[in-house]
Amino acid sequence: MAQQSFSLASRIKLANDLSMPQIHLGVYLTSGHETYQAVRWALEAGYRGIDSAQMYENERESGQAILDFLSSGANTAGLQRADIHFTTKLASNSAYDTARKAISRSVKECGLGYVDLFLLHSPYGGKKARLESWRAVEDAIQDGEVKIGGVSNYGVKHLQELTASKPRIMPAVNQIEVHPFNTRKDIASFCQENGIVVEAYAPLVRALRMKHPTIASLSKKYECTPGQLLVRWSLQHGYVPLPKSVKKDRIIENANIEGFSIDTEDMKTLDGLDEYLVTDWDPTNCP
Repeated sequence: MAQQSFSLASRIKLANDLSMPQIHLGVYLTSGHETYQAVRWALEAGYRGIDSAQMYENERESGQAILDFLSSGANTAGLQRADIHFTTKLASNSAYDTARKAISRSVKECGLGYVDLFLLHSPYGGKKARLESWRAVEDAIQDGEVKIGGVSNYGVKHLQELTASKPRIMPAVNQIEVHPFNTRKDIASFCQENGIVVEAYAPLVRALRMKHPTIASLSKKYECTPGQLLVRWSLQHGYVPLPKSVKKDRIIENANIEGFSIDTEDMKTLDGLDEYLVTDWDPTNCP
C-alpha cells in the first residue's frame, strides 16, 4: 500500500458500493464563524469531506459554508451538492423515535437536503438504545435523509453485537481515535476484515507528539511536516483521516501529502510508537 498515490481528490470505496473522500476536515471544538471559515477554506483548498456532529453544535455553520461555497465564484470546478460529503453524528443513543427525530433534525439543521454519512457517536446507552438507534439510521437511509450509516467509538464487542443483530444495513464506517501513538489494532483489524472503513479522528494526535524524536526524524527524512507525515501514515493504512485545523495555511498544508510515500520499514517504526494515548475520550470498552 505504501506506493499508493493520495490527494484531496482521492476517494475510498465502501462495502455498500458507494464511495467517500479519503481526507475530511474535522470541525470538532469549533463554533460559529470559525467553523464557517474553516469549512470555506477547506473546500476552496480542494477538500470534499466535512465531519461535524450534533454534539459539536456546528451543523448549521458547516452546511451554510458548503452551500455558499457551491454557489460562489470559488467553485471553479462547477461542483454540485453531490460532490461534497457531509458527516454528522447522533449525540446520544436512545429509544427509536427519539433517535429518528434527532436524525431528521440534523438534516434540517445542516440545510443540505440530506446527510451523506450519519454515525452513532458512541456506544454509550446500553445494548437496547444502540440497536434502536441503529434501526433509526437504517430507516433514515431508506427514507432518503441519509446516504450512508456508520458508528463511532465502537469497540469490537459493540461491532459484534450489531452484526449479530442481523441488521438490514451494515455499518459502512467506524470512526475511532487512531494514530501511531494509539493504533487500535484490534478494532482496526476487525473493521478491515468485515468491510468497515476506519475513519481516523485526532490523526494529528491533537499536536501532543509533533516534537517526538521519531516524528521529527521521519519528517526530516521525507521533507514534510509532522502533520503531513501523520496524515500520510493514516492513508497508507487504508484509513480516512479527519485532520482538524482552523488556520488556512495549516488546513492546506495538512492535506498536501502527494509528494512522498512512507516506506514499509518506516511504517513499522511508526506503528511501534503505540502507547494507547487517548487524547480525548475512549468509550470503546463501555458496557
